[in-house]
Amino acid sequence: METFFNFLTHRVDDSASVLCVGLDPHPSDLPVPTASAALDFCLRLIKATAPLAAAFKPNAAFFELYGPEGWVALQKVISAIRAESGRLGVTIPIILDAKRGDIASTAEAYAISAFEHLEVDAITLNPYLGRDSIDPFLVYPGKGVFLLCKTSNPGAADLQDLPVSMGIQGIVPLFEHVAYLAQVWNTADNIGLVVGATQPEALQRVRQAAPKAWFLSPGVGAQGGDLETTLRLGLRTDGRGLLINVSRSLAHAQDPAQAAADLCHQITAIRRRLGF
Repeated sequence: METFFNFLTHRVDDSASVLCVGLDPHPSDLPVPTASAALDFCLRLIKATAPLAAAFKPNAAFFELYGPEGWVALQKVISAIRAESGRLGVTIPIILDAKRGDIASTAEAYAISAFEHLEVDAITLNPYLGRDSIDPFLVYPGKGVFLLCKTSNPGAADLQDLPVSMGIQGIVPLFEHVAYLAQVWNTADNIGLVVGATQPEALQRVRQAAPKAWFLSPGVGAQGGDLETTLRLGLRTDGRGLLINVSRSLAHAQDPAQAAADLCHQITAIRRRLGF
């Protein structure tokens, strides 16, 4: 079976895009805070951006807050992405932004929920409980995980920057240790890293530590991450290996389709300047 990252690579190449469209229906962005409004919010974005989306990333939290109705809405969002993919004659990867992280038995339940019931293609995970907390997700052929490595929030440094001993590598920040561990664990081409675009020095360090890994990089746009810097420091030497996650700047645009097209044109122009 094709690995998740082979699948993602095909979509990136076929779409000529590294844009990951975040589906984050913040209650403040909705006309009314309901599951139905969250669904409508996402359907609008899916239809507008699907031709240019290398992946979609629905955020579980903004559906779970509505209880059972929210869970149904999330299922409908996933179904809508599949339907729009079929209409376009492509398959667009779906990454569930859930940041799960728990002991093995609980992790197994989370994996069943994501991969068997929701049937998403990948999920974000918190790796700070260790290898056994992610193992239950790695047994699914063709599925992928993105481990939180260096996140884009201001408080990330509280733990992720703590110095740890890496033996021959010397003293490195904890986030860099996570990058090294991910490469050791990635025996089936199904582990990537979440590396925020708001901290370019960390992005550069993680790319040096994990030269072949796929990165999911939030933080460009509304959070202040610079697009060109992120591409320059985050892309692999083959011009791949990086998904730029964008949510609010597309959702708040009067014409999300045009906003996505403009962003993809910017990305393409920068990649060309970088020699890709």
